[in-house]
Amino acid sequence: MTRRRQTGPDTGRHSRAKAGYETLRESTGSFRTVRERNASAWLLPNDGSRFDHTLIDEMRRYPDGDEVDLVIVGCGAGGATLAQRMAHAGWSVVCLEAGPFWDPDTDWVSDEAGSHHLYWTEPRVISGRDPVPLGSNNSGRGVGGSMVHFAGYTPRLHPSDFRTLSSEGIGADWPLTYADLRASYERIEHELPVAGQYWPWGDPHPYPQAPHPVGGNGEIFLRGAAALGIEARVGPVAISNGRFGNRPHCIYRGFCLQGCKVNAKASPLITHVPDALAHGAEIRADCMVSRIETDPRGDLATGVRYFHRGREHLQRARSVAVAGYSIETPRLLLNSANRRFPQGLCNDHDLVGRYLMVQGAPQTAGRFVEEIRMHKAPPPEVSSEAYYESDPTKPYRRGFSIQTVSPLPITWAEHVTAQGHWGEDLRAYMRDYVHWATLGALCEFLPAADNRITLASEQDRYGLPVADMSYSMVDNDRQLMKAARSVMEDILHAAGATEVITIERFAHLVGGCRMGRDAEHGVVDADLRSFAIPNLLVTDGSVFPTQGSANPALTIMALVDRAARRLIGGARSGLRAPVRAEATR
Repeated sequence: MTRRRQTGPDTGRHSRAKAGYETLRESTGSFRTVRERNASAWLLPNDGSRFDHTLIDEMRRYPDGDEVDLVIVGCGAGGATLAQRMAHAGWSVVCLEAGPFWDPDTDWVSDEAGSHHLYWTEPRVISGRDPVPLGSNNSGRGVGGSMVHFAGYTPRLHPSDFRTLSSEGIGADWPLTYADLRASYERIEHELPVAGQYWPWGDPHPYPQAPHPVGGNGEIFLRGAAALGIEARVGPVAISNGRFGNRPHCIYRGFCLQGCKVNAKASPLITHVPDALAHGAEIRADCMVSRIETDPRGDLATGVRYFHRGREHLQRARSVAVAGYSIETPRLLLNSANRRFPQGLCNDHDLVGRYLMVQGAPQTAGRFVEEIRMHKAPPPEVSSEAYYESDPTKPYRRGFSIQTVSPLPITWAEHVTAQGHWGEDLRAYMRDYVHWATLGALCEFLPAADNRITLASEQDRYGLPVADMSYSMVDNDRQLMKAARSVMEDILHAAGATEVITIERFAHLVGGCRMGRDAEHGVVDADLRSFAIPNLLVTDGSVFPTQGSANPALTIMALVDRAARRLIGGARSGLRAPVRAEATR
């Protein structure tokens, strides 16, 4: 069946000349302005090691009794970006991270099973009609967060994602627009940096680095897509294609879904933490935050309580930012209930924990006569957003994106056993691994109030109630998954696959503390500041009102970049911030 590229309001119209000119301008431009605002890539060692330990050894350390300007809970995409921005602006910053301070030289291994320690594996409860498995691809721990083990795929949201309610009557509208984030997207793409072809969908734009060479998996996607008339592109990935500062280029070792052994793949540990430390931020690893403290009236946050090496501490702060992501952030707010907020901090409108979203992420593999060796390249090396927008001819709303994915052998065994293959049959499929190519989809599931985080009766090792994540799919979700599977199977068959298999799965987590235009529609405003407590911010993916069909990491960092600039500038009255801080340009 022939499938032509879907057209719609955001598919992007561009001339080849314009695409070529803008790409050349970006890929040949100077990174001087990047180094001026974030020198992390130049603060890494140039001697073959992967992190300068003197940055940690000589890190500024604040006593708990000090009232710092800002304490941040979590050091992933949102927390590390905020720490770097605010420290660079002269704020005193303490960032508390529940996991360890990773050492790329000793903690990253070329071993799928040996990298399980990168995931958040503390106890959680899952419930609902469609419980979502946790503890691997949708959660992380340690400095760098889940970006340490993400695939590196960094697309932007589309302009349409910010107005689905007003334009289509579904989902929710964001209290900001795509235009409000465009400059932040560009800044973060240069800091990671992102490599890829000129992007024709959504808001057409180039990337700062040229696309990576295409491996076997990508060749299969391009071949099948061309046969069906589906537009596809190489990239975008936050994996350096060429030297960037003291970071080397990608060597295509094939373990991108774990810690990058050569520092070519971006993660906050190497893209933002070094500059944060160099400007006086303190990052305290192995510190589990248990509660946000407020003044007696509950009007302002005054600091956080946390556990470190079995002892409870209190870090005082003028402002608090929570960046624990879509499970731990609502859980912390709910566990911080007080007299003013008996149902959980900032939960006076029963929104904390609600509207949690995952993406449907089916993966379809095809068997080819030739060897593919799908893992020997960046996992998302080729992608397409031809089906991203709502198609009025379809029975479902919104859409999906498609990208190459590269399951390593253990994950590949899960694909095979999901088809019912065991014993000698399973061993035969495992021996055949190099002949398979795999595509993955990201389906936009819409927000629903009953998909939420609550507190369970079970407690963790700190005596804190753990999160209960309840999730149930609706018919639109199932239709999207079915449509995505059909397109991926067609692409693989068109490329020459002799057999295809599909596994249904979920990926990513967003929502739970959504932003809104007012307190009745959101936990935080467009600047990520809570409506209930003006010096309490939420700076992670839990603030997304909708999620599009894009991986969330880039948008999280862009939102934090925008919020940090406004925070530094004191854009809102009543801000408890140092008077010495000046706006950055």
